[in-house]
Amino acid sequence: MKNHWGGNATEFQNTYTNRSPLGHYFLLPNAVFTLGLTPGELSIYAYLMFCEDRETHQCWPSIGKICQHTGMSANTVAKYIRQLEERQLINVEPTKVRTKSGEVRNGTLQFTIRPIQEAVNYHLERQLAGLPPRKSRKKKR
Repeated sequence: MKNHWGGNATEFQNTYTNRSPLGHYFLLPNAVFTLGLTPGELSIYAYLMFCEDRETHQCWPSIGKICQHTGMSANTVAKYIRQLEERQLINVEPTKVRTKSGEVRNGTLQFTIRPIQEAVNYHLERQLAGLPPRKSRKKKR
């Protein structure tokens, strides 16, 4: 039986079902969809999950790299990172780097992906208390 691309329908099905269970993909917890994340927050969270070390749950992508892979501006990425931190999905810590000349400079941010249950508990506590989700503060100019 031919499929509409001209090949055998069984060939297409076999390539799909013969995927390696350890292929090039990552898992996103189902509970993340119950937290009311915006599409931007979800995109940043998914990218950080993609980058994380599966043993330490940490990653160090630069803001520029996150911008490149999500198609967002640096200010937008920074806003969503703050919101994910407020929602207790991630921890963010600055790092320092020492140059060859001995100068200490800012490094990339270290992101730690927190257990999803902590974020779910926080979300439920806020709902029970009748509090709206925290709004990010705008900087005064």
